[in-house]
Formats: sequence, C-alpha cells, structure tokens
Amino acid sequence: MNLNKRDLPFSQLWNISFGFFGVQIAYSLQSANISRIFATLGADPHNLSYFWILPPLMGMLVQPIVGVMSDRTWNRLGRRVPYLLIGSIISVIVMCLLPNAGSFKLAVSAAMVFGLISLMLLDTSINMAMQPFKMMVGDMVNEKQKGKAYSIQSFLCNAGSLVGYLFPIIFTYIGISNIAEAGVVPDSVIYSFYVGAAILILCVLYTIFKVKEMPPKEYAEFHGIEEVSETKKSPNVFQLLAKAPSAFWSVGLVQFFSWGAFMYMWTYTNGGIAETIWNTTDVKSSAYQEAGNWVGVVFAVQAIGSVIWAMVIPQFKSYKMAYVVSLVLGGIGFVSTMFVHNQYLLFIPYLLIGCAWAAMLALPFTLLTNALKGDNMGAYLGLFNGTICLPQIVAAILGGILFKYLAMGSSIAMLGIAGALLFLGAVSVFIIRENKIPQENN
Repeated sequence: MNLNKRDLPFSQLWNISFGFFGVQIAYSLQSANISRIFATLGADPHNLSYFWILPPLMGMLVQPIVGVMSDRTWNRLGRRVPYLLIGSIISVIVMCLLPNAGSFKLAVSAAMVFGLISLMLLDTSINMAMQPFKMMVGDMVNEKQKGKAYSIQSFLCNAGSLVGYLFPIIFTYIGISNIAEAGVVPDSVIYSFYVGAAILILCVLYTIFKVKEMPPKEYAEFHGIEEVSETKKSPNVFQLLAKAPSAFWSVGLVQFFSWGAFMYMWTYTNGGIAETIWNTTDVKSSAYQEAGNWVGVVFAVQAIGSVIWAMVIPQFKSYKMAYVVSLVLGGIGFVSTMFVHNQYLLFIPYLLIGCAWAAMLALPFTLLTNALKGDNMGAYLGLFNGTICLPQIVAAILGGILFKYLAMGSSIAMLGIAGALLFLGAVSVFIIRENKIPQENN
C-alpha cells in the first residue's frame, strides 16, 4: 500500500464521524430499552432473547447491500452519503413510533407485532445510517491515520451512547413520569426516543454539509486502483469472500465471541440488576422500571469507561495486545456483576466492560481496513458486518436455552456467560496476523 498519502486535519477526521454521535444515541436507546419495552408490553422474560434476533438479522441483510451499492454509487451527494441520509430519515420516523407500541389501545398480541415491525425497521435504518461512517473512514483516511480516525469515531460513539443511556433517568428526574398503566411504555422512555430522533437528524446533516467525498478519479488515485466504471462488472459475494484477507476471518472469529457477549448484556442487564439490586422479577412493578432506568446509568458508566479506554488504546505498541487486554478486562467486569448487590458498586464492573466495548468499536475496523485495498471497500465492510450480526443472531437463538438450563432462570447468570465469551474472544486474538503500519507523528 502507498503510505505517502495526504494527512487530514483533526477537524476533518472529526467531521467525517460527527454524525455517528446522533446515530449512536438512537442505537443506545434501542439497546438499553428494547427488553424493557417488550417486557412492559407483556413478553415472557424467558423469551426476551428472541426479540433480539431481528436487529442483527436486518443488519446482516442490509449492510452488505449498502456496501456493494455504495461502492458503485457516484452522484452529487457522494457515494456513501445518500444511504446515510435515507437511513437517518427512516430512523427518525420509526423512533417516534416504536415506544408508542403500547399506547394505541391494541391487544397485547397486536402491540407486540407492531413493536416487532417497528424494531425491524428501526434497526434496518440505523444499520443503513451507521455503516457509511465506517466506509468513509476507509475511503478518505490514509493507513497511518486510520487508528486515530476510528478512535475519534469510537469517542463520538460512546459519547452518543452516554447521552442516550441517560435520557430516561434525566427525564424522570425533571418530573416526567417513569410509570404508566399496564402494557404502556412510560413517558420517560417515549420522550427519550423523541429527543434522540431530533439529535440524530441534526448530527447527520452536520456531517453531510461538512464532508465532501472524493470524486471517482481522485478516489482511484488515492487508493492506487483502477477508476470505478458503471460498466465494470462487480465481483459477487462468493468471489469477494474467496479473496478476503486473512484478517477478515481471524478478526471475525474474535467478533463472534465479543458480540455474543454484548447481546446478552443488552438482553439481560435489566432483569439481572432488578434481580440482584431491587430483588424483583416482576416486570409490572415500579421496582422493575427503576431498574430499567438504572440500566441507562450503568450503560452510561460503560460509555464513560469506553471513552477513557479509547485514549489508552493508542498507547499500546501492538493492536493485538490492546485487543487482548481490553477483552479480558471486559470479561472480568461481566463476571463480577454476579457478585455485586449495591447499585453504585455496579459502576466498577461496567467501567471494565467499557474497555472491551472501546476495543470492539475501533480495533476490528482498523485491523481490517489496513489489510484492504480501496476497491470493494464498502462491500467488504458490509460483509464484515456479518461478524457483528451473526454472533448476535446465534446468541439470541441460544439465549432462551441457556437462560433455562445453564443460567437456571437467572438473568444475572447470563452476564457471567457473557464474561466467559469475552475470555474466549481474548484467546482468539492471538491468531490475527497484524499488518505493521507506521504510527502518525503528532
């Protein structure tokens, strides 16, 4: 690869990823509140993991399509921006509908179906809006700056998560109701989705107006490839996978364990801390809703841990060592939640979990894009999203079985299983072959 490519100023690296802040608010609201919403609507806690199959399934279908199509898209808006804009608009609409699933006086089954369809559309659109940010870094940033660029993206991602996670408890604090009649989602959650939707579209518009993507000729020169032509036949998925660099598969294995772990965190944290801190398993109780608010707080603490750790990761001499240490710390955090019975002491485990999350957001894409050429960048990143989505689907399918037979009906035990998965991920890091890329001179 040609490493003598122009460096971008910090402001441009920031602008490329700034819209990710708004997209991540939407994603964090979804991840922190979906189990709570469906439990409120009347879902059986034993079956909560099955509601989580749709989001990664839609991501697995949508992101490769967005990647392949955007590789061949060149218009006045750019190549990635059109998909970013469409995904964001759909996300905003669905964010205003999903939390109201129980407010339309529908029967429980109908409310559940409405919620599932809304969830499917929301995750599809979020994935459509999220992927272009990763692609634009791969498109516009040289190899030595990619680590920095993805670290900025990780910072903005976690800052967005922090805001999204705290919204329900902030709205409760200022007097918006955190309880509602049976089967209805509290206003504190509904208003959180409304405000999150507004921030999302504003942040995305900022990136759209501030970032100009490279025209085809400049892009080809930057990456040292043949200029993309509309008549040029694109390789199919099987051809791409056959030619994928080894990093695609080895990093993908680490992703399998890591994202399976976080799927169980998103699914079972609400029930787990309600069980161990509030001593309740009754989803209709006010204590369960209080626990739901506290999920936002501990997830916010996780985001803070991620922001801090994202600044530590560049200090490691090896991306692999940073990856291993991060996942081990996260695994310790998950396991330790099983032994904590004070809501404030939960901050310690979730700070450690944040270390793993920071690594998962930055390091896989740094390792992969440094191993890729410029052609088919979007297609490969779209396919690589399968290493995020597939483990979540597998974890969701197995979640009910593990919950019943291994965790013995205990949500907090499922977090212990999440910890074990991160330890397996840390071991898997050692099979990655890391490209040696010169560090940026600061």
